[in-house]
Amino acid sequence: MTTPQPPATTPLTYRDAGVDIDAGNEVVQRIKPLVRRSFRPEVMGGLGGFGALFDLSGKYREPVLVSGTDGVGTKLKLAQQLGRHDTIGIDLVGMCVNDVLVQGAEPLFFLDYFATGKLDVDTTVAVVGGIARGCELAGCALIGGETAEMPDMYPPGEYDLAGFTVGAVEKSQLLDGEKVRAGDVLIGIASSGPHSNGYSLVRRIYDRAGRPADLDVGGVKLVDALMAPTALYVKPVLALLRGANGGTIHAMAHITGGGLTENIIRVVPESLGLDIEASAIALPPVFEWLQHEGAVPREEMWRTFNCGIGFVLVAAADGASALETELDGLGLAHRRIGQVVTAVAGNERVRIA
Repeated sequence: MTTPQPPATTPLTYRDAGVDIDAGNEVVQRIKPLVRRSFRPEVMGGLGGFGALFDLSGKYREPVLVSGTDGVGTKLKLAQQLGRHDTIGIDLVGMCVNDVLVQGAEPLFFLDYFATGKLDVDTTVAVVGGIARGCELAGCALIGGETAEMPDMYPPGEYDLAGFTVGAVEKSQLLDGEKVRAGDVLIGIASSGPHSNGYSLVRRIYDRAGRPADLDVGGVKLVDALMAPTALYVKPVLALLRGANGGTIHAMAHITGGGLTENIIRVVPESLGLDIEASAIALPPVFEWLQHEGAVPREEMWRTFNCGIGFVLVAAADGASALETELDGLGLAHRRIGQVVTAVAGNERVRIA
């Protein structure tokens, strides 16, 4: 027979268990003005509700909702190692909104999930502030999220991030790859760096090289080049789509994990392939350093990193020059990197030569 145990004599609180409700409340109060700056007219209500409200009724006739979710991979480990928490939130937004943009969708709102073992108010505010800034730059509203303090789940000083976005596009303007034809050209738009992909390899190379943070690569410190936030393509690309030459864009691709060889082909019909010009892929200095220091084979570079091309337009050949002129006007560096071709049975659908 089990002997009854005497009741505990020392009262316990949630704080004793490792969760500081007051710190969580302080985070909410400090991020409120940052978050409000990202609001759009369609946002209903404010922060603090159980669900976020967004009024879609006055903007679209036949809206198709496009959703996306992502994280920032192990770039998060580098950010924590370096104590750089203010831009990793921009990366989080970029990885999500650039994805939904591919189908022609305007990102409408964003939600984030921040989890840590022990809540540090300043770090959390810096991270969420970066998310709010990314939403401002992308024109979408940060309308909700979750900050979770979970003792024993994460080592001290570590946290995890996830992001979620919903966009919308008129059904008649949805880009699904059906318009892509042989002869279409590939216009690559410059990335700001490795963005948020390939960082398990980046960190391995960086560690093996002795973490030379201050090494000059193309006029900037290596650590700054590696931590440059993901470029946000939403506003300029939406301007292209809505402009006079928008109809010449047949498809688009966000160059993320899988690099150049595995992302563009995702928006091309099965009967077609890609010829990518190797000579058009001029590696920016940070990628040159990674390739040299890691002795990374050329093909491995193309299937791991964006190699300086963060977003690709697949455009009708007769409209490509006009699009390039518009890109110049928008201040976006770009270059033609190849074309769509008829796929040959038995051959690889993506050829880089």
